[in-house]
Amino acid sequence: MKNIITVLGIILLLSSCGKDDTVNTMTVTGKIKGLKKGKLYLQHVPDTVLISLDSLIIDGDGSFTFKTELESPEIFYLYLDKKDNNDINDRITFFGEPGTININTNWNTFDTNVKITGSKSHIKYKEYRKIMSNVNKKSLEIMINALQTEDSLNQVSIDSVERLSVRNTQRGYVHAINFAINNKDSYVAPYIALKEIPDANPKYLDSILSILTPEVAASKYGKALQKYLGEKQ
Repeated sequence: MKNIITVLGIILLLSSCGKDDTVNTMTVTGKIKGLKKGKLYLQHVPDTVLISLDSLIIDGDGSFTFKTELESPEIFYLYLDKKDNNDINDRITFFGEPGTININTNWNTFDTNVKITGSKSHIKYKEYRKIMSNVNKKSLEIMINALQTEDSLNQVSIDSVERLSVRNTQRGYVHAINFAINNKDSYVAPYIALKEIPDANPKYLDSILSILTPEVAASKYGKALQKYLGEKQ
């Protein structure tokens, strides 16, 4: 009997050793071309405050690698302190997930000329951002046209500008809601509801939550969305 228990114990030990402990590990690797000196940070927002998970000094070579454990796919940031007293264009936003994500960019166009591969969630996030950029451009056009008018704006003109602005904002909400609903199996869907349109009518947010796949609903943003809606009731 003791021999049987011993054999079973060995089998269980070998079985646990054979499990993949890296299933929730994200590796972020890449290169910042042209960067000779600087400090690079991997950041995220676990709750409400932005924190740095890891950092490294870059001296002579722009290559970098970060590894971190994560609960589920979520938004991460690469922040580059270039020691140039300029905080503009120093942070890359990406949707991280388990596996290896490659980020390549240039030091002088850090957040604008960036190529990110290895994350399905980021592909969806980028698709969403492209759709919303059109809405943002339209809002900017409305503001510029109002400011560049040669005549002083009368009340009728002001009301017209406000109506255009409200209509475009509503258009943006519709696009965001539809994107989330049409991508119920993407971890980006609850992120959009929770972070992009939290002040939308709760019935629309609830509709998004109700159709999420079980895996997405159980993710960081899925659970946070459920908690948020529960607190609004």
